[in-house]
Amino acid sequence: MSVPLFNLAPNLTVSRLCLGTMTFGEQNSLPQTLRLLDQAFDAGINFFDSAEMYPVPQRAETQGKSEEYFGQWVRKRKISRDRVVIATKVAGPSGQMSWIRDGPQCLDAKNITEAVDGSLKRLQMDHIDLYQIHWPDRSRHFKVLHSCVSSYVPMFGETEYDPVRQFSSVPIEEQLDALGRAVDAGKIRYIGLSNETPYGVMKFLHFAENNVCYTKIISVQNSYSLLCRTFDSGMAECCHHERIYLLGYSPLAMGILSGKYFASDGAPSDARLNLFKGRYSEGESRYSLARNTLKLATMEYLGIAEKYGLHPVSLAIAFVLNHPLVASTVFGVTKSWQLEEVISACNVELTSEIIADINKVHAKFPNPCP
Repeated sequence: MSVPLFNLAPNLTVSRLCLGTMTFGEQNSLPQTLRLLDQAFDAGINFFDSAEMYPVPQRAETQGKSEEYFGQWVRKRKISRDRVVIATKVAGPSGQMSWIRDGPQCLDAKNITEAVDGSLKRLQMDHIDLYQIHWPDRSRHFKVLHSCVSSYVPMFGETEYDPVRQFSSVPIEEQLDALGRAVDAGKIRYIGLSNETPYGVMKFLHFAENNVCYTKIISVQNSYSLLCRTFDSGMAECCHHERIYLLGYSPLAMGILSGKYFASDGAPSDARLNLFKGRYSEGESRYSLARNTLKLATMEYLGIAEKYGLHPVSLAIAFVLNHPLVASTVFGVTKSWQLEEVISACNVELTSEIIADINKVHAKFPNPCP
């Protein structure tokens, strides 16, 4: 069984399954990483997603290892560069990662240029196929002259915009100019966004449309799963009319949709929400197992899988790939058998009856993991 392909852009054909690398260098050692990449590549996965801040939970000691491990795999296996599509991301403003350009403090041209060069060095490659802004500069929070300056976007589980929290941010034109220079230099082929809002997507498109020097985005990488369908609220309309594709990350909602966290033994100790308990705030807040609606919704989706004789992973992955705007779904695994489950799911087709049952659950429990 080979993973199907999708034409994301001219001369950019990607597998509909994209292997995320954020466990490489933390949960997975280099030998384990090489074996997982071998298995994925042999199954027809040619699309791999990383980020300069990976692996997670982010630490100064491990930062950049995910990119390094992927680059080592390509070199050790002597894989032709045109046989793999590598996407990576520049970290947005954060007050928590002082080891990445002092924060980073903002996403200005200097930070973007340094980040591109840093990723290329770790990957030991001459170009990146898809370069993404990990989260908007409008979400920054840092200290300037001893006063707190914030530029705000609701994300990572937040759903409501608060205009009181909005302040100045780096102009999108400056970001597009820096990215365009990297494209012109041959360092990047295409650009995309991640964890963005409809406003952000349309602003990036507007500026690119009105200035031939700016590169148009081709994709947005946002969370999408049975437990998080917020993309469909406003972003889907933007992407449909502007021909922007979704790279839906976290299709299993950090493993929750596999059902393992609600098993009698409470999931293995090395499952991410158990292993990093108290150390991974973004994951624990967004995918809080204490949230009753999350459990109720998950149990109903597991019931649908059982009703139709599907593996829960198959139901979850097939649901994401069934979306007409999804080019590929970005998933993560730490073990070979987990990868096998995902690969076997990519050719499952959901009937109208299954979709109807899914939508009934969604109506009862909309987006418990936004």
